[in-house]
Amino acid sequence: MSEQKLHNPKAGDLLISEPFLQDENFVRSVVLLCEHSDEGSFGLIINKPSILKLGELVEALDFLDSELFVGGPVEQNTLHFIYVGDKVLDGSLSLGEKVWWGGDYDSLIEKLKLGLLDPDSVRFFIGYSGWGSEQLEDELSDETWIICSEKLDEQTFSFTPEELWKSLLKNMGGEFKVIANYPLDPRLN
Repeated sequence: MSEQKLHNPKAGDLLISEPFLQDENFVRSVVLLCEHSDEGSFGLIINKPSILKLGELVEALDFLDSELFVGGPVEQNTLHFIYVGDKVLDGSLSLGEKVWWGGDYDSLIEKLKLGLLDPDSVRFFIGYSGWGSEQLEDELSDETWIICSEKLDEQTFSFTPEELWKSLLKNMGGEFKVIANYPLDPRLN
């Protein structure tokens, strides 16, 4: 995986946790990197569902029966969202082709209520994943993370959270295809 050390992470990259990562917050996780700079990095785990439904936590969105995801262990009292498709909200930041992070929250609620935005194209997160200055680079050097060659797109949301980690690695081919089949607990192999 040495070519990973040479890759500079950037917004829109998918970070895949290595198969034996012991940090319970990131086991078999896929993180969408939303920001990366000299000051640090910000991302959202896109395949870790919460035990809560969105409407149970956010009164303004109680009309939705949407799954809520855990974006990471930092500030789990904050709500974040990404959506796929055309840009429909002011303030949304592009994370790739037809992938958007954040934007005008009131407008989001209005568009969802009026049916102008498909709830299945939006994913909500509590908390986020954060790295201090150079922390992510250090973790990449330690091969804690694999930078995925694929980008998030509309099809990514079609995978179950359990399938996504495996599927992305398999699609990368080579040694990554082998890694995708590693058991969660190698002692059980």
